[in-house]
Amino acid sequence: MKEWQKGGKLLIVDDEMHVRESLSSWFIEDGYEVETAKDANEALNLLSKKPFDIVITDIKMPGMDGVELQRRIKEVSPSVAVVLITAYASVQTAVQALKEGAYDYITKPFDPEQLSRVVEKALSQKKLKDENIVLKERISQALPQLVVGKSPQMQKVFELVEAVAPTDTTVLINGESGTGKELIARLIHAKSERCFGPLIAVNCGALPEGVLESELFGHEKGSFTGAIGRRKGKLELADSGTLFLDEIGEIPLKVQVELLRAIEDKKIVRVGGSEEIKVDFRVVCATNKDLLQLVKQGVFREDLYYRINVFVINLPPLRERKEDILILAESFLEKLRENMGRKVSGFSDEAKAILLNYDWPGNVRELYNAVERALVLCKEGKIKPEYLPIRIGKENQGLSPLEIFSLDEIEKKHIENVLKICNHNITKASKLLNIDRVTLYNKIKKYNLSKGNDED
Repeated sequence: MKEWQKGGKLLIVDDEMHVRESLSSWFIEDGYEVETAKDANEALNLLSKKPFDIVITDIKMPGMDGVELQRRIKEVSPSVAVVLITAYASVQTAVQALKEGAYDYITKPFDPEQLSRVVEKALSQKKLKDENIVLKERISQALPQLVVGKSPQMQKVFELVEAVAPTDTTVLINGESGTGKELIARLIHAKSERCFGPLIAVNCGALPEGVLESELFGHEKGSFTGAIGRRKGKLELADSGTLFLDEIGEIPLKVQVELLRAIEDKKIVRVGGSEEIKVDFRVVCATNKDLLQLVKQGVFREDLYYRINVFVINLPPLRERKEDILILAESFLEKLRENMGRKVSGFSDEAKAILLNYDWPGNVRELYNAVERALVLCKEGKIKPEYLPIRIGKENQGLSPLEIFSLDEIEKKHIENVLKICNHNITKASKLLNIDRVTLYNKIKKYNLSKGNDED
């Protein structure tokens, strides 16, 4: 008996007792849990009371036949696999049943070994589908933990995500920098049928034209100086998954033409190549710019704009959804304190007031950085105002005007503090900051900080 067979639940439906008994004995010996029914009505009654993995039913029975039973089963228990037993004369009927959702059929007289193999495959396939459903639910629930909010604006966003995610529709996410556009893109991917495929993200504003073209479409060996080998592009890597184009408004016009063709035709040609490569990806775009205004200025193609402007999700800035600030802060705190090993229980009332009275020009990203900085400085107890990057004082039991730092000042001080905590160990600091070492080196150079080392 195979280990995966344990727990497989079969229902055998046949109006002949000796068929029910012989098949029941056969499959029980093979390690299945088996029940029987003498007709379709009894079978449906059993299905309404307990779960089954597979139903094996004869087609020709008094009253409701096996084909109609299969239709009824698909209505009440769509995950149940139905295997039909038919006489040769009824094969055409069985084939029609396959088109309507039956798993397979075998003809009489049948070999029990043959039926066993069909049932094994049906059970294996059903278990794989069930596992995929569970995994998809877990991905959907666990992946975008930081996408939270009870404000009406965010509830509307979540409704739109739920509506568009199961489709293959192109999505355009609008919002200021730091509002969480990539998180929404990941949420859409996690809730889609493509969730088991890759999510490939491209920051279109971070690369010059030549590099971006190669990054998107890949290149052949020798296609340009430094192309020492063939390389797949992001569009090719996104096959069967989702392509997330962040800051799409930054794409140069020449690349826009090639991108539009790839989105419409689902075919690409690598830089320096001639072979057309078929690709299958869903497109999710994001921008913090007014693309229609860019169209009017002649720097963004009108046809590409209408191709990606199919389903729009507008992310509100954090200052317009104040009721989400503390929810987000607590969510960030819970995630970060576990990673950093801090025994911090929450925010003091004064710290909460500061968070609520600040406009957050850097939006959710700035709030996340503020909570992370606070946890670097606060090892236990509650986070107090002095641990936050926003300094305020009290006057007449009220809050004084906020002292606002630029994002660069906040980032510089935060990196400086993390480097001190890690004794200037670049590897440890980059892990704590959740960035790669090259990015950290560039920021150290940008802010003229001590370079540190890579020793453990």
